[in-house]
Amino acid sequence: MKRTLLALSIIVGSVIVGNAQELGVRFGDVSGGNVAIDGIFSTGKFSRIHADVSFGDGMGVDLIWDFIYRPITDEAFNWYLGVGPYAVFDDPFWLGAAGEIGLEYKFNSIPISLSVDWRPELSLVEETDFHAGGFGLNIRYVFNY
Repeated sequence: MKRTLLALSIIVGSVIVGNAQELGVRFGDVSGGNVAIDGIFSTGKFSRIHADVSFGDGMGVDLIWDFIYRPITDEAFNWYLGVGPYAVFDDPFWLGAAGEIGLEYKFNSIPISLSVDWRPELSLVEETDFHAGGFGLNIRYVFNY
């Protein structure tokens, strides 16, 4: 089981690092732990995939499609809203859906993005449960600065 998790984490990590427009860390309540590798993949002008791979209480993977992503006041301050699947590979195995709403600030002078978000989760597999405490801080490097 540990070899499978290691192989899966290397594959997912390689995909994230290879294609991400933003890459960093997420601190807070994350599926599978308290710290995650955080990546953003653009899918259009106003949509993106927000992916996290976390370690700690097993390995967690979140893939959130942020379907609204618009400036609030200027080009640097945005809000986003999304939904997508998550899984935690541990004993017990967890699979479900996560929502996300957050605020993001991209610095104009340096290639850094800061964001805070709330990510409630509805677990469907091993047990059905709702978890509303998924607050997090994301710090990411912006590649296409």
